[in-house]
Amino acid sequence: MRLLSRDSNTKLIKTAKGLENVVLAGLSLMPSAILCPSSKAADCFDACLKESGLAQVYKSVNIARQKKTDYYMQDRDGFLTQLRRELTNLEKYAAKHKKRAIVRLNVLSDITWEIHNIPQEFPNISFYDYTKRAARLGNTPDNYKLMFSYSAAPKYKKQVDIALTTDAPITVVFKNGLPPSYMGREVIDGDKSDIDNLEAKGKIVGLRVKGNSAKRSDSPFIVDSNIISTDRMAA
Repeated sequence: MRLLSRDSNTKLIKTAKGLENVVLAGLSLMPSAILCPSSKAADCFDACLKESGLAQVYKSVNIARQKKTDYYMQDRDGFLTQLRRELTNLEKYAAKHKKRAIVRLNVLSDITWEIHNIPQEFPNISFYDYTKRAARLGNTPDNYKLMFSYSAAPKYKKQVDIALTTDAPITVVFKNGLPPSYMGREVIDGDKSDIDNLEAKGKIVGLRVKGNSAKRSDSPFIVDSNIISTDRMAA
């Protein structure tokens, strides 16, 4: 069982499309309350992208994700050893073909990989992730960039407030189109490329709602552009 993949996630495929001299890989685990510790406060678990993309078509996608998660939970040392081996091979492949290696370790999870020293051990690889843990912002190695994932859930407000004190890109899922601004920040189209989004300091990265999430009208993880108040846009 391979841990890293380049073709099992729709967003990774879309991000990699059109990029020259780049090899992009991701680690897709099955999300859980343990692997996504802020999901309860953010009330985003039901709206998670685990049921979107290829997972909507092939049951095998989430079966494979669950197997990887079980491996991580039951044999952490073995999992990390294999991950390091695969990252080493990716790094060698990128160097041989004169490409830049980029890895997203939390395609659907929110693990603090910096605690495991994974980014630190591979300075020639560029790592990136979304996170709902504001304390991580500005506290990762230089080769590990993060985007903060927004939710309007009341219990999550403190995390959002902390994120707004930084210049980290903040991703917000919208339905009914993207507004020009939100929370006092310019909104950019984030559905084009995660790589470009990483450089959107001080901006809102607008993502259009996808998959089964679009059916939920009450999720604080999804902002309806039609009913955003002027105050909230400028807040």
